[in-house]
Parts: sequence; structure tokens; C-alpha cells
Amino acid sequence: MTAPLTPPHQPSPNNDPWQSPPAGPGPSYVPEAQDGADVKTDARDAVVVVVAVAILGVALGLLWLWLAPRVPLISSDKAVFLKDTEGEEAVGADGTFALLALAFGAVSAAAVFFFRRRGGIALVVALALGGLLGSLLAWGIGEWFGPTDDVVAHARAVGEGVTFDAPLELKAHGALLAWPVAAMVVHLALTALFGPRDPEPEWPPVPYGPGPGAGPGGAG
Repeated sequence: MTAPLTPPHQPSPNNDPWQSPPAGPGPSYVPEAQDGADVKTDARDAVVVVVAVAILGVALGLLWLWLAPRVPLISSDKAVFLKDTEGEEAVGADGTFALLALAFGAVSAAAVFFFRRRGGIALVVALALGGLLGSLLAWGIGEWFGPTDDVVAHARAVGEGVTFDAPLELKAHGALLAWPVAAMVVHLALTALFGPRDPEPEWPPVPYGPGPGAGPGGAG
């Protein structure tokens, strides 16, 4: 009896590798929609962070006004002089602002991280921008509510030989960057240490079978 000419296992017509995929929206549309939602969420959170951090500049300005050392002045009938020519109160005012700004930067970065543990460039930029705006606001509040900058009128008001405070000034303008730099560094460090990790890639299973040299008769 002869063997049949056709193999016993015919491929099913439904397993045609060249057939067109089924119609309808595929799963590729889901990631695009998810990405769009994430972008909107990041933008909204960034705006909230900028406004909230900038408002904290009011507290920084009031603390700087309260804690910064005063520069004592004294007047005579001819001019206004520093009472202590070797004093470091002016440098102390800059240092006080810088230290307070560093503390505000660290606290604001930690608050933003615990508010939303997911990192992102939008939050980092928002922290930097909000910190810079907060520093500028604090600088303005400290000088506005501090002693008047009209030293001559102030000296005339208090009288000759009477000690009075010089205007509160921020001479080291680089201190304005202390808040945004500290906020970025602390937030990036917290994200690296405690942020969510990316999932490990899933590798496809390796097919198990005879080697390429194996045949019906063995390797020979």
C-alpha cells in the first residue's frame, strides 16, 4: 500500500500568516491617550508647585527681616558713619538669607516629593522657578519692611549721636540661587533614593529544540 501523497497535517486556512489583521482600533491607541493624560497632569502639578513655592517667599522674607543682623549707624553734624567699622553685620545679612533659602529649598523639595513621588523634569523645573520667584519676593519684602533706605532723613529724625539701623540689603545677589539649587538637588536625590523603579524588561522565552546541525539521522 502506498503512502498518501498529501501530508496528514494540513495548515488551517485560519492560520494564514499573510492575512490582514482584524479591523478596529488596536491597543496602540491606549498608550497615546495615557501619555496625553500624563502630560496634562504634569503640567497642572508644575503650575501648582510654582505658585505654592513662590508664596513661601513671604515667610522667607519675614524670617530674614527678623533674624538678619542690623548694621548700626550714627550721625554727626556733617555725615553718617558706621558705628562699628569692623563689624560684619552686612555679611551676616547675606549669610542669613542664604542659609534660610537653603533650608526653604530642602523643605519645599521634600514636600513636593511626598506630594507626588513620581519624578519628572516638569517638577524639577517648577521647583527651580518657584524657588527663584520666592527668593525675589523675600528679598523685596525684607528691604521694603526693613529700615528706610533714606539714611539722611532717618539720621535727622533720630538726632545726632543716636544709633539707628541701616537699610537691610542683600549685597550678594548669588544668594538668590540658593533656594532653587537646593530644591533641585534635594528633589533629585530623593527621587533617586526613594522614587519608583522602572520595571525590568521581559525577555521572550528561548525556544528549546534540536540544534541546527541535527537531522533525522543524528549528528553523524
